Amino acid sequence: MLAPDKKNEPSISDIVDEAMLTRRSVRAFLPDPVDDETIRDILRVAARAPSGTNMQPWKVYVVSGERKKALSDAILSSGVRPEKIEWDEYKYYPDKFFEPYLSRRRAVGYALYSLLGIGRREVERMRAQHDRNFTFFDAPVGLIFTIDRRLNKGSWIDLGMFVQSVMIAARGRELHTCPQAAFAPYHKQIRPILGIPDEEIVVCGMALGYEDASKPENDLRSERAPLEEFVSFVR
Repeated sequence: MLAPDKKNEPSISDIVDEAMLTRRSVRAFLPDPVDDETIRDILRVAARAPSGTNMQPWKVYVVSGERKKALSDAILSSGVRPEKIEWDEYKYYPDKFFEPYLSRRRAVGYALYSLLGIGRREVERMRAQHDRNFTFFDAPVGLIFTIDRRLNKGSWIDLGMFVQSVMIAARGRELHTCPQAAFAPYHKQIRPILGIPDEEIVVCGMALGYEDASKPENDLRSERAPLEEFVSFVR
């Protein structure tokens, strides 16, 4: 019997690179459901992410259906605007942006609003677009990631690797994601709905589902700096 021809089969590097290169923040999803077993598979695979002394410091709350709607309603009806809310658990961004980070932040914001036809002075439309974070951009599944507040910065690095692993595992199943720090300061609204204890910090959310390719915001492709800007080979 002849051995199967593997010349045309993709290599492991091709498969992994494809998953990583096609991962992006999708901001409009189809209503098509994602079954629980697929979500479990994604999280099971992602849990192979490394962590210091195998502490595995991540926690995930998977929300859908009526509970997801209740979470969205609680935030949107809170009366607290994102630009006014206090980041009282942790700060994601610096108090004052500086280069090159300021330019990168502005560039991706302008690119998104341009695709949506939102002008620089259309504040209400900008706010409405930002509020779509809290509906998980209409994705059928939302994830809320937490970490024990007694843990230190190293465990936050571990959590970040787990979150990235979730997104890559989702791509392997032809699903898309959008990681969302916007949920973090609304932990007071989120906790009672999901039953999150006080000893856990709400770190971020994530939308999970199938991309709505008809929406212009999903044409966004954010730029990446060339290697020369962030890599040093020291010999």
